[in-house]
Amino acid sequence: MTLIYRLYQLLIALPLLMVGTLLCSIVTVLAGRRWRNARWIYHAQQLWARSFCYLMFIPVSVQGLEHIQPGQSYVFVSNHQSFYDIFVIYGWLPVIFKWLMKKEIGRIPFVAQACQAAGHICVDRTHARAAQESLQKVEAELQNGVSTVIFPEGTRTSDGAIQPFKRGAFRIAQDLQLPIIPISISGAYEVMNRHAFFVTRHPISLYIGQALSADEDIEVVRQHVIEGVSKCTK
Repeated sequence: MTLIYRLYQLLIALPLLMVGTLLCSIVTVLAGRRWRNARWIYHAQQLWARSFCYLMFIPVSVQGLEHIQPGQSYVFVSNHQSFYDIFVIYGWLPVIFKWLMKKEIGRIPFVAQACQAAGHICVDRTHARAAQESLQKVEAELQNGVSTVIFPEGTRTSDGAIQPFKRGAFRIAQDLQLPIIPISISGAYEVMNRHAFFVTRHPISLYIGQALSADEDIEVVRQHVIEGVSKCTK
């Protein structure tokens, strides 16, 4: 069965996902600059993200949706197990949001142009001035309930364990005076860890925690978020 599943990935799922990614990128680039926060674009992007789970037969469960208040902007902070974290968050987090991501992602053909048109923000963490400009872009985007999602570990875990959380995400929440919501993802590491080439069928769980105020000391908030993420992460 493993061989059949891998052949299916290469011959059927991967070509369909490549076509879907291209089409979603074209739609986002053409329409995103004018309607980047329109619900129909959000739903198209959400369907694209979900297709990576649907076509690979990966079940996804979600808990904690009641912790999100409609119309409120948040800084969502998540652990980072796998590429599949992106598809699960994009596909099942029911809010319009902007990724705050590494500048390297902004160099991927089609994806880079689509991310720019959608208002996602690539951060150059090596230069203080560029980082400050990124913060200003985030502030301009987070209006009328639009949120941001950050992976404070900075990169995918290499062994499944949560890596140290950098302080940048919490500084952004404090600077923008936005509540923080921790997100716990479990199962994505088993689906496709950073060393894997093929996808492995395994359920993924997404847990959305309670909102935390960013008004406290950064280190206190950081510790609360780590506890919130760790509580439901396997």
